[in-house]
Amino acid sequence: MPGFSRSLAELAELAGDALDARATQVLLRTFSELHQELADQVTKAEFRELTAVVQELAEAQKRTEQRVEELAQAQKRTEQRVEELAQAQKRTEQRVEELAQAQKRTEQRVEELAQAQKRTEQRVEELAEAQKRTEQRVEELAEAQKRTEQRVEELAQAQKRTEQRMEELAQAQKRTEQRVEELAQAQKQTEKEIRSLAAALKETRTMVGGLSDAVGYTLEDRAIRSLPELLPELAGVRPEGPFARSWVSDRNGELVELNILGYGRRASGEAVTVVGEAKARARVKDVDDLRRLLERLSDTAVVRGQLLGVLVSYQLRPEVEERARHAGVVVVPSYRLAS
Repeated sequence: MPGFSRSLAELAELAGDALDARATQVLLRTFSELHQELADQVTKAEFRELTAVVQELAEAQKRTEQRVEELAQAQKRTEQRVEELAQAQKRTEQRVEELAQAQKRTEQRVEELAQAQKRTEQRVEELAEAQKRTEQRVEELAEAQKRTEQRVEELAQAQKRTEQRMEELAQAQKRTEQRVEELAQAQKQTEKEIRSLAAALKETRTMVGGLSDAVGYTLEDRAIRSLPELLPELAGVRPEGPFARSWVSDRNGELVELNILGYGRRASGEAVTVVGEAKARARVKDVDDLRRLLERLSDTAVVRGQLLGVLVSYQLRPEVEERARHAGVVVVPSYRLAS
């Protein structure tokens, strides 16, 4: 069909204007196959219809490509928008992370503030208690002030009475001074008399001292003569030589006067140094003094063997004899001594 072949060439040319090369080849191959099938059957009118269909298809393809181009542009804008949204999403996520960190710090700060609030409430409670105690103290001070004012009033009255009393005492003082003057005159007379008495007392003491020394020396003399005869009976000590008064040195090198000093020996042959004191009225203190004297003499040149203390007295009370017995001191009443 020469006319159909020419029409195919025109169609190919027409399709080439509207379609790309691949679509044109497909379309020509399709029409070639159709040409073989309809070689003697397709009429001119049918061909025109077919050409119109192809024309419509070409128009539709053109509109499709235009739509595809529009879609491509839209896709490009969409991708650009998606990229923008992705960047925005990234910034949003970064902001969310920052907000999360800020939220974490906020929660930590809230916790700190909660603890601070708790401490503040506790402090407020303590201050409330302190305020309560302060108010109580103020009340107590108010009561104390009231009592103080009352006391001040009482003191004012007492001061008034004191001033009145001082006035009375001033008058009495005047009378006293007058009396003192009178007593001063009497005192002068009394002092004169006392001086006279003091002189007489000094003389009396001298006389008494002399008598006391005389009595003491008399008692010592009797003891010195009699102890050698009494010690064998009283202490089991046989004297070796006469007894006497003596001055000796103690352990510290100090000079000590011994009223009675003598030596003897016990039946066992042990040497004994006798140290004695003579007292008119022996006291417990005299026993202690004699014991301390023996301690001062121990281990000195004057001592031979054992030390024996002897206390001679006109009067020996029971407590003195008891102390002497515990101290190992021999007591000799004066009546045992020879006259």
